[in-house]
Amino acid sequence: MRVARVHILLVLAVIGCALYVVMSQHKARNLLAELQQETDRAQQMEVEWGQLQLEQSTWAMPARVDKIAVNKLQMRAPKGQQTRLIYSKGSHESSVRP
Repeated sequence: MRVARVHILLVLAVIGCALYVVMSQHKARNLLAELQQETDRAQQMEVEWGQLQLEQSTWAMPARVDKIAVNKLQMRAPKGQQTRLIYSKGSHESSVRP
């Protein structure tokens, strides 16, 4: 009778361990699928980041900025007599002045 109780307890322990293994494997598979989704999402974001950087460099091209400044804003570069050089106190004025 005592041996039967021990056997029943051992069978219950084995069944409990088997259920735990199955649940652990299921959770691991779900986490792996989630990791794959996040990896794919990260790759998509890297591609989008590269596209945005390319777009930013295109929008900031000096020729494009000049064209907009001239055509839309009617801006012109100042002529030689319209510009003045301003020196700070710490600069080497003798070597910088023309």
